[in-house]
Amino acid sequence: MPSNAERAAEPAADHRKGPRRRGGELEIAILAATLDELTEVGYPALTMDRVAARARTGKAAVYRRWSSRAELVVDACKLRGFADVSIPDTGTLRTDVIALLRQMSAKMDSPLGGILRGLLAEMARDAELAGLIREHVHKAGPQTIQTILERAVERGEVQAWVLGSRRASVATDLLRNEFLLFGAPVDDEVITEIVDDVYLPLVLHPTPNPPGG
Repeated sequence: MPSNAERAAEPAADHRKGPRRRGGELEIAILAATLDELTEVGYPALTMDRVAARARTGKAAVYRRWSSRAELVVDACKLRGFADVSIPDTGTLRTDVIALLRQMSAKMDSPLGGILRGLLAEMARDAELAGLIREHVHKAGPQTIQTILERAVERGEVQAWVLGSRRASVATDLLRNEFLLFGAPVDDEVITEIVDDVYLPLVLHPTPNPPGG
């Protein structure tokens, strides 16, 4: 079986012999082709030419919609719901956070998780990609846990100042780091350790003199 590098060196097959697609149908075909290319060759080897050929269209049609491959890749991730998670509402902070981390872990363990891991690794080398992923893809966990914390504040579990502190996103940060270092699935025991041993002590029993307090 050829390696990713060998596949990247091969010219993409010309798929334009099939029926031409336009409008929304063409956009979806381009985004789907982008995900297929990411799976086969990864972000470093992905080109607009290869995506266009796989989507059975011309490169100009791709550039009319996306000015860079980073924008194209992030929109492809959004199409497949990389950042879509529901907001747990179990009635307690602990079970809400565990439910959220389990959802995120399941996403990481899906076929799309490998793509996401590769993109996260590329963020250090591509500033545009890094900014777009932080803004459009990777914000789901921190935003959702912020809502979870707001509910915990309303219930009296958490002090309000925690919402604006760095400790607010520690649980999702640790899950992401576990995923990057060791891959998926993230073991359920690890999730409960993150919540019980690290996160809850930080947000339920904070230091008596919080910043600005």
